[in-house]
Amino acid sequence: MCGAIVTSPFDVVKTRLQSSTVPSTKSMVPRGAVASALEVVRNGDIYVHESPRALFKGLGPTLVGVVPARTATSISVPPPLAGVVTSTATNPIWVLVQGQAASGSRGSWACIKQILREEGVRGFYKGMTASYLGVTEGTIQWVLYEKLKKMSAAGEGEAGGWKEWAGMLGSAGTAKCVASLITYPHEVIRTRLRQPPPKDGPPKYTGLYRTLRVVIAEEGARSLYGGLSAHLMRVIPNSAVMYAIYEAALRVNF
Repeated sequence: MCGAIVTSPFDVVKTRLQSSTVPSTKSMVPRGAVASALEVVRNGDIYVHESPRALFKGLGPTLVGVVPARTATSISVPPPLAGVVTSTATNPIWVLVQGQAASGSRGSWACIKQILREEGVRGFYKGMTASYLGVTEGTIQWVLYEKLKKMSAAGEGEAGGWKEWAGMLGSAGTAKCVASLITYPHEVIRTRLRQPPPKDGPPKYTGLYRTLRVVIAEEGARSLYGGLSAHLMRVIPNSAVMYAIYEAALRVNF
């Protein structure tokens, strides 16, 4: 939860860069480009044009969703199954998080009412197919972490020594980075699927494959990695801390 609070601004920036509906200001790079999160924050698009509080939009629902998401990946359930169950159960929360992060102004209750009014209950389950596709990220990360841990000082050094912990932290961060790079396009597709429908026409993004084709055709394949820098700055430290806590818990003698 502490990690979610500290890295919340990166999550907001990532959502803005992935979306095609959030208007750009003069200083912001073109929507859909592989933009630098630091450039967006430095230029002050969110901080100046809205308010510092806008960098923490969606934090409340995020904290609600973090607990079941982390719990499901910690219990003795096969990672793919745990990911599917978690994605299904928490999808409404992440739709709400995106709605707040993208708007920069509305509260949770206002977002809930708008989704129900415009899209009904089904609106809370947009992007779930892309979330299922993203389950592979957790599987890749876990398998790669175990392999890297055995290859690093964590598998050779003295138990509890600094080399072991450095090896585990490095393995966790590297595994998350590689897994994210491989599977990141599903994040952009999921964000597009969760966008509110236009008021003057049918939804532009209506399915996993169709969304992929539309994004590539209109913006190029590079747009599938929009917001990647913000994503990596958020998930790599979180992953390292989470795995460190996990390893420490395994070593506690109850």
